[in-house]
Amino acid sequence: MYPYRQLFDFAQEVFLCMGCPPKDAKLAAEVLLEADLRGVDSHGVARLSGYVRLWEAGRINPKPKMRIVHETPSTATIDGDGGLGLVIAPRAMDIAISKAEQVGTGWVTVKNSNHFGIAGYHAMEALSSDMIGIAMTNASPLVAPTFSTERMLGTNPIAVAIPAAKNPPFVADFATASAANGKLEILQRKEKKAPVGWIQTKEGQRSTNANELKEGGALLPLGGDKTHGSHKGYALASIVDIFSAVLSGANYGPWVPPFVSFLDPPSDPVGEGIGHFLGAMRIDAFRPADEFKKHMDNWIDTFRSASVKKGEKSVLIPGDPERLMTEKRLKKGIPLLTPVERDLEALAKRFKLKL
Repeated sequence: MYPYRQLFDFAQEVFLCMGCPPKDAKLAAEVLLEADLRGVDSHGVARLSGYVRLWEAGRINPKPKMRIVHETPSTATIDGDGGLGLVIAPRAMDIAISKAEQVGTGWVTVKNSNHFGIAGYHAMEALSSDMIGIAMTNASPLVAPTFSTERMLGTNPIAVAIPAAKNPPFVADFATASAANGKLEILQRKEKKAPVGWIQTKEGQRSTNANELKEGGALLPLGGDKTHGSHKGYALASIVDIFSAVLSGANYGPWVPPFVSFLDPPSDPVGEGIGHFLGAMRIDAFRPADEFKKHMDNWIDTFRSASVKKGEKSVLIPGDPERLMTEKRLKKGIPLLTPVERDLEALAKRFKLKL
C-alpha cells in the first residue's frame, strides 16, 4: 500500500520533470490520483508512464497556451495547444462554470488536447458551485461499432455529477464500451481472462483473451452484442465523439490519436488532437436550488431503500462505490500491481527521483 500523499508528490515531480509549470504539475497529479482514490486504477498512476512516453515522442506540450477560439455568452471552443488533458479539461470546466454563473449554463468544447484522466473528476468540479456538471471525451479508436470488425470509436466516457442536500452527490462516470481499455490492461498484468462480451477477435468472434487488441481484435460497445443492446452503447459512444470532436474541431472516429506512443497518429487527420465536451448547469436556472436538492435527497433515499435481491445489501447510488473506496484508500493507502510499481520505479530512475 502506498500513502496517497507519497504517490501524489511523486506524480507531481514527474510532471515537473516533463517541463510542466508548478501549478499545472500539481493539477495534473491531483486529477491522476483522484482516479486511484476512487478505485479507477486503470486511469491513475498506472497511466503516468504513458504520459511520459507521449511527451518524449513530442506529442504532449508541457507548457500549452490554451486559448478560446470561438465564444458566445454560454459557450466556448478551446484550443488546448497540445497540452495535457489532465490540465486542459479542468481549466475548460472552469470556463463552463464561469459562464453558467453569468447566464445559467455553460458549455465548452475542446480540441487539440490529450487524454484527460477520469471524466468524473471534471464533472465533479461543478458541485462546489452548486451546479450540475457534465464531462465527456473521445479516445483512441479501439471499439468496433455493432456488426463491424473495424475499430472506429474510443471507449468515450460520460460523467454527470449532481449535488444533493444531506446525501453525497450523485456521480455517474462510465465508459460507453463494455469495458475501458485500462480494465483489459489490468487483466493483462494479472494474467487473467476477460469476461465474455468485452472483446472480439479481428474476425468478429467472441473472445476472452485479454491481449486480443494486440492481435487485431476490438473492444465491444456497452451491451456486448445486438441482443444485449450494443447498438445503444454504439449510439452513446457516437454522441460523445460528435459532441467532443466534430463540434470542437478535434479528430473523431478512427482519426483520434492513439494513447500509446509506439503508434503514430493518423497521417490524414480531420482535426486537431483529442476532443472534450464539458458543461455546467446552475440549478437555480431551472428551479430553486434548495428545493431541487431536497428532492434529490428524496430521490436518493427512495432508491437506496428499494427492495433488493437475496444476498444483496442495498441498492447503490451512482458514486457510492467510488466514495467509499476514497475513504478507505485515504486511510489505508493505495494498492499497486507489481507491473505498475516497476513502471514507477523506472520513472524514478529515469528522472532521478525517489519513489
